[in-house]
Amino acid sequence: MSAQHPIIAVTGSSGAGTTTTSLAFRKIFHQLNIHAAELEGDSFHHFTRPEMDMAIRKARDLGRHISYFGPEANDFGLLEHTFLQYGLTGHGKARKYLHTYDEAVPYNQIPGTFTPWQPLPEPTDVLFYEGLHGGVVTDHHNVAQHVDLLVGVVPIVNLEWIQKLVRDTSERGHSREAVMDSVVRSMEDYISYITPQFSRTHINFQRVPTVDTSNPFAAKAIPSLDESFVVIHFRGLDHIDFPYLLAMLQGSFISNINTLVVPGGKMGLAMELIMGPLVKQLLEGKRIE
Repeated sequence: MSAQHPIIAVTGSSGAGTTTTSLAFRKIFHQLNIHAAELEGDSFHHFTRPEMDMAIRKARDLGRHISYFGPEANDFGLLEHTFLQYGLTGHGKARKYLHTYDEAVPYNQIPGTFTPWQPLPEPTDVLFYEGLHGGVVTDHHNVAQHVDLLVGVVPIVNLEWIQKLVRDTSERGHSREAVMDSVVRSMEDYISYITPQFSRTHINFQRVPTVDTSNPFAAKAIPSLDESFVVIHFRGLDHIDFPYLLAMLQGSFISNINTLVVPGGKMGLAMELIMGPLVKQLLEGKRIE
């Protein structure tokens, strides 16, 4: 962790809704006039999409599974080094993983490939990471130890699968069968490398739908925010002003110690009210506690 070059990470599995949280952070950065360097978690994949398809087939032939959730498909060492380097110096490198044709065309590349590594902009006030592994810890790497503010985005699993299914079929051109196969193939890595991160976060935002999601693979649309509650759990944070949050977030209530529940439509406002002061605290050189 670094008081001079703080790192904020939003972590959550594919289709979980980390992008929504990232938008809230960017609004906070703008309001506080903070210059943020940004890192995309997918840029630390080992393989391009064709290479990953080949790796999946080879693993299946050997009776194994490989997924984007696990260490075989990601460079945890490089991610940890990038966090460490930024925390010490404020420098680093970034690239993009191009998911769609719309993303790839400006770079004259095909989807499923990477742009070249480029230096992060300078100077910046904070490093902002959004992706799968902002809080990952393995026998060989500890990414979480370098993060000053770690935020988890964790819809209940059926909602997560619905979001992934709708996104990957409508935006990325995958078939429904391919997405379902990906969910099954990824389950061991999901349990080993994704879910443990949410026991290390400072804050978890968990969206819980209030409509029937019993069969996520038959869903045609993602439940809206207004059809959901958001369960917000705080860990190791001593100065959360619950009375203020309850007054500002109409319809919210305390469900358990250190747990606030807000209507889904208030999710963005809740993020700004909660995380704005924490970001300001970081930029003042204070640890999050």
